[in-house]
Amino acid sequence: MTPSPAWLWGARAGAPLLLALLPLLGGAWSVALLAVFLQQPAYMLHQLEEHTHDRFRAWANARIGGGLDVLTPEAVAVINVGGVWAVNAASLLLAGLVDAGFGLVAVYLTLVNALVHILGGLALRAYNPGLVTAVLLFLPAGAAGLALLAPQPALAHLGGLGFAIGLHAAIILHVRRRREEIEACGSRDPATAAR
Repeated sequence: MTPSPAWLWGARAGAPLLLALLPLLGGAWSVALLAVFLQQPAYMLHQLEEHTHDRFRAWANARIGGGLDVLTPEAVAVINVGGVWAVNAASLLLAGLVDAGFGLVAVYLTLVNALVHILGGLALRAYNPGLVTAVLLFLPAGAAGLALLAPQPALAHLGGLGFAIGLHAAIILHVRRRREEIEACGSRDPATAAR
């Protein structure tokens, strides 16, 4: 059995610790800010389904990469720690300190990821790692956040949605570029292809 990536311990510890803070934060923050905050533990729980035993990377390399190592452990760590945890933290901080509209970045990140999993499952007529929590956690958490932040200006919605789509598009482009690099080397051995 493939070991889980080391960064996933942050999700294992982080989700329950963040959820334990809810009673303290509930009295101090607006409901909209709490909804933005909840995107992070929801995402961490999703990451547990998605990445335990390196499931998503193995699935992506088999289904999308045709057996090539198009999604490396390093890329998965950068995507999930930098592209999710850091982005959600920045979104929450900016929503609380600058303007609530910045919270839409975290909300749309959750919703766009849910749609990617759901549409991928429908297109392939098969389970993909993360699909269950995309439906059971992301749709309700994202919908609640979207409903609470609906009064924000259209520009804030477009910015949040655009950022989330852009981040997912960057991941797809990375995977395609990596596959092209590996195929150009004429080898299935990832050690011979540039990372």
